Amino acid sequence: MTYCVGLKIDRGLVFMSDTRTNAGIDSISTFRKMKVWEKPGDRVIVLMSAGNLATTQSVASLLDERTKAVAERAPTIFDMPSMYRTACLVGEAVKEVIAQSAPVGQRADSSFNASFILGGQIKGSEPRLFMIYPEGNFIESTDDTPFFQIGETKYGKPIIVRAYDRAMSFAETVKLLMVSFDSTLKSNLSVGLPLDLLFYEKDALKVGLKKRIGADDPYYRTISDGWSNALKVAFQSLPDFPE
Repeated sequence: MTYCVGLKIDRGLVFMSDTRTNAGIDSISTFRKMKVWEKPGDRVIVLMSAGNLATTQSVASLLDERTKAVAERAPTIFDMPSMYRTACLVGEAVKEVIAQSAPVGQRADSSFNASFILGGQIKGSEPRLFMIYPEGNFIESTDDTPFFQIGETKYGKPIIVRAYDRAMSFAETVKLLMVSFDSTLKSNLSVGLPLDLLFYEKDALKVGLKKRIGADDPYYRTISDGWSNALKVAFQSLPDFPE
């Protein structure tokens, strides 16, 4: 299991993912779940994944390999004229990988289950955000659905729903995501540090801040401890049940 969030605000896009993967309590490892393709001045594409590790890594590797031998493996992620066409390309890559592993095709409950968040901007168009399902189809974020989550979503979603505001600054958005991830980390051992964070500012056409956040990160510790203390204070301030 994992936890990834892609969130759209007025200033651009914010992505955060954990790095834990496990195949049972005796096989817990750290793998990066965020892949970035960048051509400064032209496009930035971010892909985050959850689900079967072999499937997600194969999809990312297939997309990446095509960019390194363009004549033999066109079209590539750098050739796509729009984010919509990029989402189609990723969806086709998911189907291709699954077809090679499971001839009967993938179902949502398949052992090859994998889902993705795709976001970014291509020159001449607006930043866009998509969620790609295990079957290879996808949906796009809207004003009514400004963020996507994949993986272990239930613990962190209520926090984002309550506090999200599209006018938030990047700093405020990180604080929100930190609280969401901290609540998830404390509730489910299949999600774990370190976290990968990426900002993309609208029309920059280059990656903004990209950072890995470990357990010893001072800001993460401040948010984690502060959130726990704030909940205790809020709980203690509530009236007791009348007997």
